[in-house]
Amino acid sequence: MGKVIMHAVVSVDGFIADDNDDVGPLFDWYFNGDRPLEHMGMALSAASYDYTRPLWDSIGATIMGRRLFDQTNGWDAKPPTGDHLVVVSHRPKPDGWHPEADVPFFDDVTDAVAEAKRRAGDRVVAVTAGQMGGQALAAGLVDEVAMDVVPVVFGRGKRYFGDIDGQLMLGDPEVVVRGHRVLHVRYPVTR
Repeated sequence: MGKVIMHAVVSVDGFIADDNDDVGPLFDWYFNGDRPLEHMGMALSAASYDYTRPLWDSIGATIMGRRLFDQTNGWDAKPPTGDHLVVVSHRPKPDGWHPEADVPFFDDVTDAVAEAKRRAGDRVVAVTAGQMGGQALAAGLVDEVAMDVVPVVFGRGKRYFGDIDGQLMLGDPEVVVRGHRVLHVRYPVTR
């Protein structure tokens, strides 16, 4: 089985969006370089491309929470990375939403991670940050935390780790890559 990596772009002060779910300048680095990423017109700096391309290629399944699902329409059942999408939600799949799509909904993050691991095989399971990602981390289901840190301060908004209760110690960063207007950092989760 591959690793489970919690991943998102984040402000320096730990937010993945403002109070209105606006990401502001957080995604600007996806478009400030000259290395095409073949996704929505993205072009990254060389350092960011050399970090992002292998990470995205390693992903077999992505787990998202209901908030992100609703905001993105579940990426129309085609996640930007990986072959499979799994959704954590206490509400069922919307009526009529891509009936042909094999996108399971789970009301328990543990069950969602187990299914995503099964679908991903030896590839990575990417867990989106926020409430659901924080729940997966707190439950001991995450092996690594990956953050694309953008030099902006939001002051308040949607937290990278959600409303995680208590302290969780991560290991020393195993990957640190300086891109243009972004710092890519990956921390192992200590158990």
